[in-house]
Amino acid sequence: MAQTGVQKDKEIISCSICLDPLKDPVTIPCGHSYCMNCIKTHWDGEKEKKLHSCPQCRQTFTPRPVLVKNTMLADLVEELKKTGLQAAPADHCDAGPEDVSCDFCTGRKLKAFKSCLVCLASYCEHHLQPHYQSQTFKKHKLVDPSNKLQENICSRHDEVMKMFCRTDQQCICYLCSVDEHKGHDTVSAAAEITERQRELEVSRLNIQKRIQDREKDVKLLQQQVEAVNLSADKAVEDNEKIFTELISLMEERSSDVKQQVRSQQRTEVSRVKELQEKLEQEITELKRNDAELQQLSHTEDHNQFLHNYPSLSPLSESTELPSTKLRPLSYFEDVTAVVLEVRDELQDVLREKWIKISLAVTEVDGLLSQEPKTEDEFLEYSYKITLDPNTANTRLLLSEENQKVTVTAGLNYSSHPDRFTNSAQVLSRESLTGRCYWEVEKGEGGVHVAVAYKDHNTVNEKFGDSEKSWALGCFKHRYEFRHNNVTTPVSGPLSSTFGVYLDNSAGILSFYRVSKTMTLLHRVQTTFTQPLYAGLYLFGPVGNTAELCELKKAKHIK
Repeated sequence: MAQTGVQKDKEIISCSICLDPLKDPVTIPCGHSYCMNCIKTHWDGEKEKKLHSCPQCRQTFTPRPVLVKNTMLADLVEELKKTGLQAAPADHCDAGPEDVSCDFCTGRKLKAFKSCLVCLASYCEHHLQPHYQSQTFKKHKLVDPSNKLQENICSRHDEVMKMFCRTDQQCICYLCSVDEHKGHDTVSAAAEITERQRELEVSRLNIQKRIQDREKDVKLLQQQVEAVNLSADKAVEDNEKIFTELISLMEERSSDVKQQVRSQQRTEVSRVKELQEKLEQEITELKRNDAELQQLSHTEDHNQFLHNYPSLSPLSESTELPSTKLRPLSYFEDVTAVVLEVRDELQDVLREKWIKISLAVTEVDGLLSQEPKTEDEFLEYSYKITLDPNTANTRLLLSEENQKVTVTAGLNYSSHPDRFTNSAQVLSRESLTGRCYWEVEKGEGGVHVAVAYKDHNTVNEKFGDSEKSWALGCFKHRYEFRHNNVTTPVSGPLSSTFGVYLDNSAGILSFYRVSKTMTLLHRVQTTFTQPLYAGLYLFGPVGNTAELCELKKAKHIK
């Protein structure tokens, strides 16, 4: 209770303008008291309005009241000072450089607690109390402290801008609406705010719906990532198992061959050693017979010679070598030749199947797969491409607005640094950016449908000879793909019309057979580092042609 009394005493002796203890206190007609200098300063600021109001209750006085020192209140202040009480509330904060300060504080400025859009002034928590206590301020609009209140004042008429001109899309005061904005579509600012709030609400609902949609999309993408990861992990695991089985099978076959060779080796060596032992025994026997004959041949006693001759051991039957000795010996070279043959056949199969494996990997159809599937989808990215005469080889004649090329015996073209001098090929004038699709129809001879970098150092190279060009060779009975001087056979149904789809950013280049359905012939997945150009390389007899097809939805490349 004592604390409450002390707080009440503090409020009694405090000036509501400076919040300090009253100095020369005066009481104005409404009954509120202030420091004499504080209220004088406040009323001096109201001279232009010719009104004098109370900062707390806003009651106005005309004429300006005469200020007389309230001696009783002055004595009370002095008495309370003797008790050591401080009148200034301790829970108020001084306004900093970046804070909005109270417009009614004199001397020490306190930080504003609210701003009033009707008074166009900012108030600290103490000076704001009349807005809560007096019926006069009940309808005033209080907002967070703002230092931009003066922007609500019309610079022309010095009035609060409570109107909005829809014609000029700006806030105006009432005088503006009957002056320079006369005849314009004007409404009250409150009505415009209500309309804009409705629009904002609709916009917020749309934004919230889009947020929900995007959150669903993010969740779907996350599920897609998880599905891709799971599928990839399973594919890697399954493929490792399959290749492990293949390796195990190859190792098993290698072990079988090794065992068979060793077994046959032991058999052959055993046979040879057996034969060798027989031959060595025969040699020993023959040497013994030879020694007996030699001894007998040196006997000089005729009777002894004739007596011993019949007792000589007869020669055993000679051991005959196998008939294989009549042909060159090959031993196990034939086995190695057969294994090499198997290896070559496996390499051919793996090379052919590897293309299908690579295509299967690049054809993974995920949520973000953007490669078209149907002809109509491809046509959405079709562009009209023209051939560049400055690149055409002298054996090529361009016609049909530079969209058709024909092989000739030779033409007299002027010299140009971009011209192909060795190969009968030509590049497009336009570079291929973004996602592009075009079609080529070939004549009776062969053609390479290509894309390439426009590099002047490679004008003498045939498409597909370097890492700077990619070409699908279309022949009468077969296809092939060439890149970096490596040729890869391509299987697929034969046709005379081919589609090329290019997605620069994704690094995808695909060649298709165009018929009732689109048949993928070959796809490249790489990173393109320079602008690409379409190319045609023709071979075969004079008169062979190739033409860029006119597509219904084709757009010109800019």
